Amino acid sequence: MQVFRGFQHPGIAPHCALTIGNFDGVHRGHQAMLALLINEARHRGVPSSVMTFEPHPRDYFAQAHGQPDGAPARIATLRDKLTELHRCGVDQTVVLPFDAAFAAQSPQAFIDDVLVRGMGVRYVLVGDDFCFGAKRAGDYAMLDAAGETRGFDVARMNSYEVHGTRVSSSAVRTALQAGRMEDVARLLGRPFSISGHVVHGRKLGRQLGESAPGRQDGFRTLNLRFAHWKPAASGIFAVKVHGLGETALVGVANLGIRPSLDPNDINGGRVLLETHCLDWPATLGPEGAYGKIIRVELLHKLHDELKYDGLDALQIGIAKDCDDARAYFALHAETSRQTTRDRI
Repeated sequence: MQVFRGFQHPGIAPHCALTIGNFDGVHRGHQAMLALLINEARHRGVPSSVMTFEPHPRDYFAQAHGQPDGAPARIATLRDKLTELHRCGVDQTVVLPFDAAFAAQSPQAFIDDVLVRGMGVRYVLVGDDFCFGAKRAGDYAMLDAAGETRGFDVARMNSYEVHGTRVSSSAVRTALQAGRMEDVARLLGRPFSISGHVVHGRKLGRQLGESAPGRQDGFRTLNLRFAHWKPAASGIFAVKVHGLGETALVGVANLGIRPSLDPNDINGGRVLLETHCLDWPATLGPEGAYGKIIRVELLHKLHDELKYDGLDALQIGIAKDCDDARAYFALHAETSRQTTRDRI
């Protein structure tokens, strides 16, 4: 999949079938829309294209109105969004900066300058609540009428439901905030995960619970930065880590701002996903994971972030989280074995 920042690039296809949206989480409703888009693109002999925005339009308006808390919690980073769009088979994605100029663009200018001249659309697929242009003045009827006169087809896809529940980014956020990870997986069609490069941290965890002073073999962590300040999920989770070997590693992870630590440390103020593998791969050594790209699946929430009174209490808390994660994976393994026996 080709990715473009803006649409004024020579590498962008001259014509395309396009869908437009934030695609936060790329959930099963998005996947159904993308499957339809790809099919229509093939019929027309043009590439399938997604137009998405960074920042999220509601992020922009929340900041512009001085109400940052009004921004929606973010399900996925841009990296993970693009990864899932690629997995769905999209040919090209255009990431548009949502700024004051774009927000002020009239609906007609969006049609003329972006869709027709910029993207050369032959087919446009939108959701049932799609609006566009300044003050959201453009709607499906206006877009459909423009298609009639400018020579492109317009289609609208209704809501997608799973067992009577409408699948939406809002529903995914609600389930994540409640820690209902099995519900999240059903809405996404896959376990919820976060990926990225392993970055350096304060290296405090390796000193906690070390087998002997100076060994630094305690609770070593793999640190990923979550680019948005307001993740939809937070807390302590039982996880699986992919990317450090042929098989996934089980672990326990903290997603959040680490309230027990100094806010002025190396990653102070940033949202981090800190993952401790329950069995640290000996081949990695203490420094071998830095710079590697890993993907961490958050499978089960153990509890919210806690503020501990000192490092001793923090060490005890981490040890308990590790025990609870081991218990979760042991139960999960036994349940899987029982299901296999029942099928036989």
